[in-house]
Amino acid sequence: MHYSLLYRVGHGLLVLWAAFTLSFILLQVLPGDAVLIKFQNPDLGLSPQQIAEMRQAYGADSPLWQQYLHTLFAMLRGDFGYSVQAGVAVSEQLKSNLPGTLRLAVCGFALAVALAFLLAALSRLPALRILRNLLQSVPVLFVSLPTFWLGIALIQLFSFQLGWIPVINPSPWQGMILPIVTVAIPISAPLAQILLRSIDDVATRPFVAVVRAKGASETSILWRHILRNAMLPVLTIAGLLLGELIAGALITETVFGLGGLGELTQQAVNNQDVAVLQAVVMISALGFVLINMLVDLLMPLLDPRLQTASRGAA
Repeated sequence: MHYSLLYRVGHGLLVLWAAFTLSFILLQVLPGDAVLIKFQNPDLGLSPQQIAEMRQAYGADSPLWQQYLHTLFAMLRGDFGYSVQAGVAVSEQLKSNLPGTLRLAVCGFALAVALAFLLAALSRLPALRILRNLLQSVPVLFVSLPTFWLGIALIQLFSFQLGWIPVINPSPWQGMILPIVTVAIPISAPLAQILLRSIDDVATRPFVAVVRAKGASETSILWRHILRNAMLPVLTIAGLLLGELIAGALITETVFGLGGLGELTQQAVNNQDVAVLQAVVMISALGFVLINMLVDLLMPLLDPRLQTASRGAA
């Protein structure tokens, strides 16, 4: 167990290092310079020497290998540097913008899981056998919906046409309803597809026939036996969907004008604020690593066979 945990931690650190290195290289080859974008404005009246001093202060004129090592060791200390455009520490910007994005992502993921289980459960109910093929095709429809288009469509339908949810001066939770639904629908699609296939596979196993022969109801078989064993593939794919979840949350924040990492990322891209973009990439990578590590640790708890295999490997 300890060896397995150390292996996962080492693998996670390797993924974080690779994400940092790749993002650093890609951001450095982008054309333009954030320092010049801000300080070369004629309205500021700065001389070329003053601009050169500003570049030196931000370390923009240092060799790339020095910038790489400086940024890497600074991030290991939790220092994400300073935003050229905002003139404040990137950590301060993350502190004010990250909670909103986390709230949107967590609520969206919870709704996505609920939708996936609802679709899967409805497709197994005897009274809805006729609708089974229709329900199984719904996830495919969800997958094909672009996040930005879905958000605009929901605003048009529920705000402008029906008038159920205001988009102008809404209450805090009213303003979160449509963004949460926008994030949840595309994520629920692959979860539902995997869950439906897993349920069909588990339903054909011998132990289900034994339970049915003992007189258990179909509803009891579904919830107590089939769904529990069908959750393992869903748990695996849920960890992998974190990247899509974060991307969907950032796009959704931009569509609905929510303050969060989406707005921060958009401003950083427009101004080529490398420090902010690097921080957003690393926060996303860290979330991906932590969620997948949590999934790996939960798998043996849900399937005792994995505990036995782990002991045998050790």
